[in-house]
Amino acid sequence: MLRGYFRKGIIEAGCDEAGRGCLAGPVTAAAVILSDNFQHELLNDSKQISEKKRNILRPIIEAEALAWGVGVVDHKEIDTINILQGSFLAMHRAIDQLKIRPELILVDGNRFNPYSGIPHQCIVKGDSLYKSIAAASVLAKTHRDEIMEVLHEQFPNYGWIKNKGYPTRQHREAIVDVGPSPYHRMTFTLVPEQLSLFDQG
Repeated sequence: MLRGYFRKGIIEAGCDEAGRGCLAGPVTAAAVILSDNFQHELLNDSKQISEKKRNILRPIIEAEALAWGVGVVDHKEIDTINILQGSFLAMHRAIDQLKIRPELILVDGNRFNPYSGIPHQCIVKGDSLYKSIAAASVLAKTHRDEIMEVLHEQFPNYGWIKNKGYPTRQHREAIVDVGPSPYHRMTFTLVPEQLSLFDQG
């Protein structure tokens, strides 16, 4: 059973990211402020519910949340600052979009770069514990999936319509066959034999 709040009586924003483990595309994050009485039977950690259910939830969350925002950090920025810092930056950009200033940020995970002027609480597996973090996980995931589906139209070889950039066998085999796309994260090990594959020519 998801909890409605961490600390009663204050404005809390749940925050989560998606795409951290992908080989291509951006990392996205969402921040969501829900009312105390927000309830939906499908709401859960985005990894625990189907794509169909996430797509049902997204417009409901966006319509009924008191405030929400999505932040994106692209593959080039990730290669420049690393994926951990990229995840934090995406969260900050999501918080920047909120039309209501939260008094506490609930962050899924165990690390976070402080957001200026607002205290935060890191919560391991918070997306399966708190409604606002679960809602943020759904928005982060669905917004990122949408980006990868668009990129798939440009680069269909990698199967992003299905794997969304995650390191599946099909994805890695396509990298071996045709090489990396302009949207791959070149600081990641795209395939185990990366150096020998891409340094030959």
